[in-house]
Amino acid sequence: MGKPLFYEILEKPATSCIIGLCTLIWFYIQKKNIGYSHVGLSYETAVEGHHWRIITSAFSHISVLHLVFNMSALWSLGVVEQLGHMGLGAAYYLHYSLVLVVLSGLLVLGSYHVLINRFKFEYFRRVTAVGYSCVVFGWMTILSVKQPSSKLNLFGFLSLPISFAPFESLIFTSIIVPQASFLGHLSGIIVGYSIAWGLIHGMNNYWAVSMLGWILIVFGISLKQSGAYDFEFLEIESVTDPSLPGNGRMLQMSSLLDARDDIV
Repeated sequence: MGKPLFYEILEKPATSCIIGLCTLIWFYIQKKNIGYSHVGLSYETAVEGHHWRIITSAFSHISVLHLVFNMSALWSLGVVEQLGHMGLGAAYYLHYSLVLVVLSGLLVLGSYHVLINRFKFEYFRRVTAVGYSCVVFGWMTILSVKQPSSKLNLFGFLSLPISFAPFESLIFTSIIVPQASFLGHLSGIIVGYSIAWGLIHGMNNYWAVSMLGWILIVFGISLKQSGAYDFEFLEIESVTDPSLPGNGRMLQMSSLLDARDDIV
């Protein structure tokens, strides 16, 4: 007989909080009838200055199947919090979850930029991505390097060797969920390997808090500039440099784009 759920929650406090947060956001999205285009990340919206979507897209799920798959995998990956003796643990988990959210989102946008501007695949300009999958795939990858003997449990009955889980899950989700973001999942895997192999390292409480602070600042400013939410206390005025020819260089607020239909 396994441990009671209460004790498992105590052993995985950070994982439990993230699962609770994603679930609450899903309920809110369903109640308010919010769509992909309102919270998702796409190249078009990023170019328009909607940088806040890197964060909202990561924690938002529209489909209940998408939510259940991601949270089931994340619960199994929460074992990272119990591996403090291996240099992992709860603090490591929180620090690099933050890194995975931001870097995987930026890598997705970078991939879209190359596909659109170098290879002329205009389709990716309007593709919208949502979900915590990038982070989930990142942790699968980190755990496959740090503890290759582990198992990944999905839905309580499907068990995969963690050493193959990132690419097995990449193929599995592409088959059962055709709209799943292959590039998003692959970005999580790439960032995960970068962390596991030490290419990205050095995160501690100071850097994590500093990074979180900058994320909140950029989030608030971009939300204000995009017009998606009006912060009365935050005023961003247009600035014109008279030394430049013509009308000078002006910073202006961009308007919220219309909803798009193409979804990943």
